[in-house]
Amino acid sequence: MFIYMKEREIIPELDLDWSKVTDEIVTFIRDMFSRTGFSRAVVGLSGGVDSALTAYLTTRALGRENILCVKMPYKTSSASSISDADAVIKMLDVASETVDISRMVDTFADRFPDMDHIRKGNVMARVRMIVLYDISAREKALVMGTGNKTERLLGYTTLYGDSACALNPIGDLYKTQVWAMASYAGLPQHIISKPPSADLWVGQTDEGELGVPYAVVDKVLHYYFDRNKTKEEIVSSGVDPGIVERILTLAEQNRFKREAAPIAKITIPLAIK
Repeated sequence: MFIYMKEREIIPELDLDWSKVTDEIVTFIRDMFSRTGFSRAVVGLSGGVDSALTAYLTTRALGRENILCVKMPYKTSSASSISDADAVIKMLDVASETVDISRMVDTFADRFPDMDHIRKGNVMARVRMIVLYDISAREKALVMGTGNKTERLLGYTTLYGDSACALNPIGDLYKTQVWAMASYAGLPQHIISKPPSADLWVGQTDEGELGVPYAVVDKVLHYYFDRNKTKEEIVSSGVDPGIVERILTLAEQNRFKREAAPIAKITIPLAIK
């Protein structure tokens, strides 16, 4: 009999002083912008909690006049994703822009009739990043990352798509921590409580694909990567051994996504003439 946490419950070790964390991240953003000489930021706003929290933190750091939120719907995007993004824009009182990516994605996808929804989802993620970086060049701004630590460790991200950014304010927060911090920030509750989804196809949810609630995923990842616990110790804490194996195997298989691309080192001495 294995005991699982409630769907959104955060383990005690991950429940931090969110006021201090907010100050730390805001300082990080300001320092990074100061180093680069930029003053403006672009955030891709999906209607999900990750991008909403990123927009909130960036606004706190730079001021609402220095942030542009970009909505990039596809024709199958849910109406609630757009309305939820609008709710964040209204709450933060920031500028926004909408770029429909349907035609760009379909023009490419139509050349490959065998393209499945995963490949098409990757195309959508990369097209969105093309849009963000082009707008950032126009605005003389930096692209903010919106990926959390859980996604990064699992490889639940698209290389050169949603993983691409100039800096990432929430990249060291697990998903359950993002929910907790978003609640502290006073972000709209319906955005925090809705099932997390990349909205890449109709009915897609993150936890549906993973087959495990984020509360359990975060517990396994935290115990393994942050506290150096063995698989056996994680199982003894109340997690099914099959789930532990599945999560850690996924993290290992996708290690390449969170590391710089390996470069072959040439060891043959240069000929000196």
